[in-house]
Amino acid sequence: MRIRFGLLTTVGIALVLLSPAPAAAQKKEILQLQADMNRLMQTQRELQRTVDEKNAVLKTLVEQSLDAINKLNTSLGILQRSVQDVQANSGSRIDTLATQVQALADNLDEVKSRLGKLNQQMGEAQSVLQSLDAKVAGGIPAQPPPGAAPAPPPSADTLYSNALRDYTGGKYDLARQQFLDYLKYFPENDLASNAQFYLGEIFFAQKQFSEAVGEYDKVLDNYPKSFKLAAARLKKGMALLEIGQRTSALRELREVVRRHPATEEERRARAKLRELGATVPAPKG
Repeated sequence: MRIRFGLLTTVGIALVLLSPAPAAAQKKEILQLQADMNRLMQTQRELQRTVDEKNAVLKTLVEQSLDAINKLNTSLGILQRSVQDVQANSGSRIDTLATQVQALADNLDEVKSRLGKLNQQMGEAQSVLQSLDAKVAGGIPAQPPPGAAPAPPPSADTLYSNALRDYTGGKYDLARQQFLDYLKYFPENDLASNAQFYLGEIFFAQKQFSEAVGEYDKVLDNYPKSFKLAAARLKKGMALLEIGQRTSALRELREVVRRHPATEEERRARAKLRELGATVPAPKG
């Protein structure tokens, strides 16, 4: 720009010098041209100062933008790691939630079963109380004599309810013994397969996966009509994965899809197969 102004000035002066006008007029024109040139130079300096200021502001904005981008990249990295951690833990959280839901459902089944027997139990209890009252009134001791048979075990409903309560409360050792007692005293009861299933669940919760597989197998082998078949097969597959038996685990998960369509267990088995990159069969029927 300065070179351009210089050329204009030179050309102007040359034109004035070559003009045939009088010397006074030439001098006046030269002075006017010099004044114009000074104004142009001042304008150039102001424009240059403005450009320099704009460049400084732009540089600052670029630096701030780069800093913001770096912070954003760092935040995105932290967020991505958090998402990966959530995805890694989601499977175990879903399993825990499903187990809690199953326990609640079993509690409801147990309540329904107990309601059906409540009148009978109340009648029997009333008869026992009346008999005791009669013995006490007649001077006969209520306590069993030495050598008498031991007291009978708790009722099936009470034993199962206590075992399920201790299981959901995390008292696994106590719950295991109670479920074993239930199977010992009430092997033909309608909740026996549930008790067997929860023995597997206790081992699974304690990360004793090989033992859990054995208990789930007892549900599948001994209770072919149990409504815990889908859950037992699903959890057996999960336990097999934990001990590195991938082929057997995939077989069990596919069996869940084939045998138990339109169930929560089938949905979870499908999701796990997709997560493992395995083929998902179509359900039977």
